[in-house]
Amino acid sequence: MVFEQRRFVGRLLIFPVGGYRQALEELYAKYNRRELVHPDPIEFLYRYSDPLDRELVALISSSLAFGRVECIICAVEKVLSKMGRSPRGYLGSRKLGEIRKDFSNFSYRFADGDQLAGLLSAVKSLIGDGGSLEDVFASFLKPGEKSASKALEGFTSELHGHAALPCPNLLPNPRGNSAMKRLNLFLRWMVRGDEVDPGGWEAVSPSMLIVPLDVHLHRFGLLLGLTERRSANMQTALEITDFFREISPADPLRYDFAVNRMAVRGDRGFRELFQNIDR
Repeated sequence: MVFEQRRFVGRLLIFPVGGYRQALEELYAKYNRRELVHPDPIEFLYRYSDPLDRELVALISSSLAFGRVECIICAVEKVLSKMGRSPRGYLGSRKLGEIRKDFSNFSYRFADGDQLAGLLSAVKSLIGDGGSLEDVFASFLKPGEKSASKALEGFTSELHGHAALPCPNLLPNPRGNSAMKRLNLFLRWMVRGDEVDPGGWEAVSPSMLIVPLDVHLHRFGLLLGLTERRSANMQTALEITDFFREISPADPLRYDFAVNRMAVRGDRGFRELFQNIDR
């Protein structure tokens, strides 16, 4: 077996890249299937063939993706039921006051109808009559950047800046050290295209994506020595992404859903998955 040296988190780790790739590919083949998605808020994206509808649904669904998944799905369903067959068409036909009225009774944990209206007003302001969230995000991409972290920061700042009402519980603070898990999930859904992720965006390369760092992926990173950070912040997410980028340079989030789904289902632990790889 050929071993390759890679430096993570300031210390040298020696691992067989091919061995990890084989284990992760087996995981991908087992779990990265549409029938294993439920329950997950990504399901809402499957309803919309138009990328302009899908990107708006993805932003709404990911922004509400905190708490128990069953509650998330219920909250997103309530929002989309108000927006009709075309969420993009709904947004184009409503003024702020009408949006606030439509969602005046909405509440999900720390977010209320005004916060939701604030988020939707930001999108409406940014895209105007003919633009898209993809256009906005792409405007923050700079040549030579390996990850989308800077573009994500600019995109988030732009949303906050155009929100007619504050929505701090739906969007992270772009100047903080958040891992931006929900927005990285949004990007994964819109940029990647396979049996699970529907895609739709062409302006962003999958190679630039950052892992949506949840408790399962953080535990994965700690167990494999990909990070020593106990705080689930952006630097932790970037360190774990670096490992996946070594395995799959063009598509570092290829294994994200599969790793998460294995953990959620409790089928087997991370240690067992990699126990036959001699490190």
